[in-house]
Amino acid sequence: MPAIASVSSYTPSYQLDQETTTEFARELFAESYQDIERLLTVFSNGQIEKRQFAVPIDWFRKDHSLQERNDLYIQLATEYSVEAIKGCLAHPRFLQSEIAVNEIDAIILVSSSGMATPSLDARIMNKLPFSAHTKRIPLWGLGCAGGAMGMSRAFEFCRAYPEANVLVVCVELCSLTFQRNDRTKSNLVGTSLFADGTACALVIGDDSALRPQIRQDSVPNIIATESTLMPDSEDVMGWDVKDSGLHVVFSRSIPSIVTKWLRPVVEGFLQKEDVTVHQLSAFIAHPGGRKVLEAYSEALGLAPELLEASAQVLKLHGNMSSPTVLYVLENVLASPKKAGEYGLMAALGPGFSSELLLLQWEEGNR
Repeated sequence: MPAIASVSSYTPSYQLDQETTTEFARELFAESYQDIERLLTVFSNGQIEKRQFAVPIDWFRKDHSLQERNDLYIQLATEYSVEAIKGCLAHPRFLQSEIAVNEIDAIILVSSSGMATPSLDARIMNKLPFSAHTKRIPLWGLGCAGGAMGMSRAFEFCRAYPEANVLVVCVELCSLTFQRNDRTKSNLVGTSLFADGTACALVIGDDSALRPQIRQDSVPNIIATESTLMPDSEDVMGWDVKDSGLHVVFSRSIPSIVTKWLRPVVEGFLQKEDVTVHQLSAFIAHPGGRKVLEAYSEALGLAPELLEASAQVLKLHGNMSSPTVLYVLENVLASPKKAGEYGLMAALGPGFSSELLLLQWEEGNR
């Protein structure tokens, strides 16, 4: 089965602690809400300590046109993606030596926080010496589920082409979508959660020539995936596209949906593979927020330690949308697993939808 050979994250340099962002929100939203202090508890209760952004805090104090936002998105998303790719292909924890980018057969580029045609993957290929024949597979509109969905599509590509090497690049600059004149509670909640980040994973097929490059004693194989769409749920999560840019849609019902809807979806998926939740030694969950992590735990009866990696990423980086689950994956892979152990990668996003991947560790350099 296709293996996850390496994963690396790249984090923007502008860092804000949650106290600073709370004060900024108080300044911005105070005139719109009489109960602003009660609403601001979403910042302190979110289990986020700091987040990283592509722009300094003063950028948020001014109005910006959609064109200005999007031009900056294209520039920075391209730069950050290049750095994440370099880190992934030369990661000393996962790889014996650096892998040349011309050995990559396909790039799956996941992003929903800006628009680009040509897509970002073409711009990245002009910055690094990829083969001109590299397959380009841009995915847009998947939001927080995008990282897991990108990994699923890489799995399918490598099943179809067992010699293939595929990069999954997830880049989101959520900060550039911030709407200072949007006084909705969705925008307030989004302001408390969202951040910027980029991550890249290398997925290789069974017959890949890169198999001997794997450094770790055990490596996670992707053995099955499943996508699930909840009918008529477009208003749960997503963007409203307006003249001023992208406005966040973020329903209060998300944690309750996770609690009620996710368990049968997960159990049904695992049952097809003759695996139970109790057999999982790793749970690589996109941490949408504290309440979402609690809903995962309640719905699936997970041991607290299985959510530690997701909680740590949320604490140090916030919700970066699609790259976040790859940050969690990088965190999980830092701790060795024994051959035969199972893990589940899970992410929820617009649609409303879920993406699940079942992983199983095997001996690395085989």
